[in-house]
Amino acid sequence: MQLKNDLLIRAARGEKVERTPVWLMRQAGRILPEYRAVRNSLSGFKELVETPELAAEVTIQPVDILDVDAAIIFSDILVVPEAMGCTYEMIEKRGPLFPNTIRTEADMRKLRVADPHEHLNYVLEAIRVTKRALNGRVPLIGFAGAPWTILAYMVEGSGSKTFSHARGLLYTNPKLAHQLLRMITDTTIAYLQAQVEAGANLIQVFDSWAGILSPAQYREFALPYISEICNSIHNVPVTVFAKGAFFALEDFSKLNCATIGLDWNMEIRKARQQVGPDKTLQGNMDPCLLYSSFDTIQHETIKMLKEFGPQRHIANLGHGVYPDTDPEKVKCFVQTVKEYGSIVGGEAI
Repeated sequence: MQLKNDLLIRAARGEKVERTPVWLMRQAGRILPEYRAVRNSLSGFKELVETPELAAEVTIQPVDILDVDAAIIFSDILVVPEAMGCTYEMIEKRGPLFPNTIRTEADMRKLRVADPHEHLNYVLEAIRVTKRALNGRVPLIGFAGAPWTILAYMVEGSGSKTFSHARGLLYTNPKLAHQLLRMITDTTIAYLQAQVEAGANLIQVFDSWAGILSPAQYREFALPYISEICNSIHNVPVTVFAKGAFFALEDFSKLNCATIGLDWNMEIRKARQQVGPDKTLQGNMDPCLLYSSFDTIQHETIKMLKEFGPQRHIANLGHGVYPDTDPEKVKCFVQTVKEYGSIVGGEAI
């Protein structure tokens, strides 16, 4: 299907764009009253994720309401461990909880390498439904968690400030850690390939807990598996977003990916120097900017755009939009990107 708005894809591939494309991580979610109306009619978050028609509905809401240049399928990175046999619960105002963790060889024997068509078909169907409904308006982004981040949840059992159990496993039983990472990676590759087959126009890999590892550990337990994932995805651009992994930017420049996401602690010019000219950068506004005034949002957004430059940049936040953010402030960010980009693209500046 021909895309009516292909700015995101062209920017990711390094092709010339008329203006900088813009979308937001976690744009489909709690900031929108329309999302909450759907969510509150159900038993919980997981029912929404696992109901393709409703997942498609909330995926498209930010395209309609916020006027972003891409949709990202409404799902969760934790569907992968669940498909592997390690189920989770989503506890309101607390986050994910895994009743059974993976810390021993006996725990590992309870897992499987998941078949996406059997164990994750609800996500694939949500992609298909969304693609039909979008009818080429904007690209659709598919995604998965990076293997280290998924391992961190499966071993820890929940979110954590330290992930001490997960990090400890890397020291006490590195062989088991690599076995688990192998299973997660095999599942993730098949899952992302199936997302592309279902219609995803771009893939993003989220390494949310990259920054809690030392550089040496990251290069042993995270980077090789992300590299395998990047090498396995064909025909669509891949974005790698590793929060806190400023120390790995040069390593990311060697990955077979199109785009590297930056969090708000990463300096734009330094990141460009480390990554080089052949990757697109995505990000990296602090989500807390959106608590400020409209004037401040406009000023800081233009400042960010000037520093990135008009090409090889996808405007985004440096992490997901926070749930108590005013949607009008999000619209201000999006429209500032679009208006400034159109001026620069039209060479009026």
